[in-house]
Amino acid sequence: MSIPKSLIIRIINQFETGTPDGSYDKLTIQDDGINGTFQITYGRSQTTEQGNLRYLLEMYVEAEGAYSNDILPYLERVGRESLVTDGEFHELLVAAGREDPVMRDTQDRFFDTFYWQPANAWCQAHGIQTALGHLVVYDSQVHSGGIPLFLRKRFTARPPSKGGDEKRWLWAYVEARHQWLKYHKRPLLRACVYRTQCFMDEMSRNNWDLLQRPIVANGREIS
Repeated sequence: MSIPKSLIIRIINQFETGTPDGSYDKLTIQDDGINGTFQITYGRSQTTEQGNLRYLLEMYVEAEGAYSNDILPYLERVGRESLVTDGEFHELLVAAGREDPVMRDTQDRFFDTFYWQPANAWCQAHGIQTALGHLVVYDSQVHSGGIPLFLRKRFTARPPSKGGDEKRWLWAYVEARHQWLKYHKRPLLRACVYRTQCFMDEMSRNNWDLLQRPIVANGREIS
């Protein structure tokens, strides 16, 4: 089955930044860091200060973007100390994402390397072949850093690599994730149920190949 990579990325961009094309300059401060600490989230599909932001900026500096010299002094600090109150750093990131095509190209390469490729590898290793399955796994990679083991322990369905049925496994996983988000103690995560609701809507209309379009993602039609 052909995997519509560009469509999947557009759906995730809509989830993350409210636009299918992705908002390369979007910077927000969220209390989703370690132990509920605040951290920067940035870029087309939103990477985090305590996560992979430093790798994105290293790639940008290596590509000699227009703001590389200004960002270079921050590299050793990103991920090691909080920069949520550093307005100058925020302005640099926003300007680079808004004005510099090198930053946009770097973000495309970054999100492919750190999110799309690991998600695709996970699908191959576990026998996930449908386009909708790739969307579900990629979304989990972006939003949760992978397929959380604690969620997989909440249902008995097995992936195809273990002799199970792919569609049954995806239903079970999405339902488990939906319930986890819906009743999470943190409002920020409860508000993310639109993601799993989108997947359940597409499974309900048997849109496993994602050829039925448009697909409604967080209130917007994506085609």
